[in-house]
Amino acid sequence: METWRYIKEWERLASTAYGLSVDDTLPYSVHENNSPPILHLYRFRPSVIVGKYQDIKAALKIDRCTARGIEYNRRSTGGGTVIMGEKTVALGFGIGMDHPKMKGGIRGIFDILGGVIINSLQKFGIKACFRPKNDIEVNGRKIAGLSASTEVGNALLFHTSLLIDFDIPLMLDIMNTPAEKVYDKGYNCFSQRMTTMEMELGRKLDIQEVMNTVKKSFEETFEISFEEDQLTSFEKERIEWFIKKRYTSDEWIFSKRHPRFKMGQGLLKTPGGLLQVYISLAGQLIDSLMITGDFFSTSRDINRIESALKFIPADRENIEKVLKDIWSENLIYSIDPFTLTEAILKAKEGCL
Repeated sequence: METWRYIKEWERLASTAYGLSVDDTLPYSVHENNSPPILHLYRFRPSVIVGKYQDIKAALKIDRCTARGIEYNRRSTGGGTVIMGEKTVALGFGIGMDHPKMKGGIRGIFDILGGVIINSLQKFGIKACFRPKNDIEVNGRKIAGLSASTEVGNALLFHTSLLIDFDIPLMLDIMNTPAEKVYDKGYNCFSQRMTTMEMELGRKLDIQEVMNTVKKSFEETFEISFEEDQLTSFEKERIEWFIKKRYTSDEWIFSKRHPRFKMGQGLLKTPGGLLQVYISLAGQLIDSLMITGDFFSTSRDINRIESALKFIPADRENIEKVLKDIWSENLIYSIDPFTLTEAILKAKEGCL
């Protein structure tokens, strides 16, 4: 039986900079140092974290966060905004994609690792299921969100946050939420879209018990055992680098900003997440284009799309031709060239 590494930090509440830096280090350890897969379970200070491709100023009321003492940051994986607190289990997991169970692209990743969370909830008597694109839900309400990135060689970073308890009024107070999100699937407010383990069970839960159950579910799913471990010197150095260069840097935190000059905006709710496209025109040509949202992709692929569309005529025929030439399956997970074209053309209307 394989032995994997388990890093548990439940007693102290982590800053966003520290917690995210540890998680970002996991795939580097797997890829560069041949570490066995690593599970990191911990808790954040009260904080809000946006996905890699989101515009943080569009997603959050920064002044409200500051006034309330709520940390804010940007993670390196895709997906949407999450509110973290001492009764939310934060999970980072690093593993090589060559592992026999890690197959099937991003959907396969969510199936196997989402299954771990579903199994964990089942052990408490909570019946959950996977809802595409990246949510675990109970009776139609979200209880956990999944996120992943494969930008470090052949190593995967998987993120989730499991809600034991949750402050919905806080979320509504500090988030700028587009109507497309609030009214998704007919729900008229977030309080009808989210649930927690304690709400489902009608009792308080011990954080350690939940973490131990998640660990056991990983062991059962992958048929391995975990050994509690400490961070290595390599990992500590890498963590400090991420803290300094990424998670305390405004350049990183505010890296997907609203454009400084007038641009048209196209916003669509898609099966792959909220898609926001900004363009400016030079005559009939696309002069500048920015793709943001809470979807899943890689920086390389988003940059490739943005570069390919620059300086082409801003009409359906030319946009579709360029996208057809560069598109591959799940270039942007669960978003197709037709949908992206529609968002671009919608953004074009705002320029005219």
